Formats: sequence, C-alpha cells, structure tokens
Amino acid sequence: MRTKSAGPFIGVDVSKATLDTAVDGETRVQQYANDEAGIAALAAFVTEHQPTLVVVEASGGWEMDLVASLAAAGLPAAVVNPTRVRNFAKATGQYAKTDKIDARVLAHFAAAIQPPVRPLKTGAQAQLSAVINRRQQLVTMLTMEKNRRVTTRNEMREQLERHICWLEAEIADLNEQLELLVAHCAEWQDKKKVLMSVKGVGVVTATTLLADLPELGSLNRQQIAALVGLAPLNKDSGRKRGKRHIFGGRAAVRSKLYMAALSASRTNPVIRPFYERLIANGKLGKVV
Repeated sequence: MRTKSAGPFIGVDVSKATLDTAVDGETRVQQYANDEAGIAALAAFVTEHQPTLVVVEASGGWEMDLVASLAAAGLPAAVVNPTRVRNFAKATGQYAKTDKIDARVLAHFAAAIQPPVRPLKTGAQAQLSAVINRRQQLVTMLTMEKNRRVTTRNEMREQLERHICWLEAEIADLNEQLELLVAHCAEWQDKKKVLMSVKGVGVVTATTLLADLPELGSLNRQQIAALVGLAPLNKDSGRKRGKRHIFGGRAAVRSKLYMAALSASRTNPVIRPFYERLIANGKLGKVV
C-alpha cells in the first residue's frame, strides 16, 4: 500500500523515436523525443514528481540512455521484461495496445508490482558486455559462413573464404580485448580464476558471467538460478503433475552455461558421474 507521503509511480514506454510517460492514476501522457534533449526534459519532469519508482520497458537497447540519465539524477528506475507487462495488461482487462496505453499500463504495473531497482552496470562492465555480445554476433556469422561452404558455387568460394578469414581475425582480436579488460580489474581476475577452476568452464563462459551476471556471488543458488532462467517451473493442477520447464531469464548467460554443462558432463569428475546416474535413471539428456 502506498502511503500519503510516498511519491507517485511512473511508467515510460520506449520506442526508437519517442518516450511516452504516464503517472499512475492520471490519464494524461507526456511524450518526449528519444534523444539527448528529450531525455533531459523527461528526467526533469520525473525529478519534479519525486517518484517512488519509474518503470521502463526493455526495448532492445533504446532505453539505455534514458535509464542511465535517470540513474545519474538519483531517480529509482527499474527495467522490466515486456512480456511481463503485456501479461499484466491482459490480466487487468487491457487488450488494446498503443504507446500511450502502454505508458499507463507501465505506471500501473509499477504501482502494483513494484519491481526491484537493480544497479546499472559500471562503465567497465558495459564495455565488457559489449565486446562479449559483438564476439557472439561474429561467431554466429562465422558458423553460418562455414555452413555455406557446401552449397557455395566455385566462383564465389574465394570471396567466402576471405570473409571467413576476416571473421576469424576479428574474433581473435575481440578475444585479446576481453583478456585485457579482465586483466585491468583485480576483482575480475580473482572471480575468473575461481570460475575457471571448475572443469568445463572456459574463458568465454567465465567472461560472460563477469559481464552479464554481476550478481553472481551476492545471491543464493535458488535466486541466481531464477535470475538466469534455470530454475524449473512447476505446472501442476489438482492431481495433475505437469512437466517442469525453464523460462525467461538471461538467455546469453544461459546458453553459455548450457555449453559449459555439456562439456562438464564429459570431463568434470564430479558432474560426469552425476550426469551418468541421472541418465541411467531414465532422465532425458537435455533435462539432465
């Protein structure tokens, strides 16, 4: 319950060009340009209201400058998954969808759910994450180009091989950048050493965890599993016992941990017998 002294809850719907902003309980929606001037004006508007919480919908990176500006102004801002907000809207009977409606829904979501404010990544963490993401993009392209070797006509083969060589050189350069970034932070070096002491965890997995899971070490195992999206969710009703599935979380981290677990199932002296025992008990490989 909100006390009389508490500030309002504000929702911001983000698109490439605009920022639609609503205060919970009010029908008016303010629109600002999603540029430096617009963000400054929005931050001033929010500061004037002294809100309890500002909720911003994740929009593929278009929200990053806004969130950084709000954080710099000392305003409590939480970035939320669009799927959660859409499900919340439907649960409240709001099926129509426009930018203005979404802003009001986000403000209502902020007041009703009050998602936690998570600290922004530091400049070094953001840089590390950017290099990791770019590396993954190039690795994906490299895999696609190598797969095309089979079907590419001979007259185009030379161009294809040149592109493969370029991608491999760029990935090698990014690997060096990752090493340098980690080397400049004593805390990261220590964490990386601990992570890589687990057989199956390589450089890329360890660096991804450093960049995209800074909460690691500050949460318990249940909390960190839920945050990554690795906690199996129940689907039971009455006497029915449905299959457990994982859902949501941080996909980039989860995919790296999957490959680490796959490697560990073959080489890790603790995980391999555990894996084999579950397989012997009839569990499916991916479930294990």
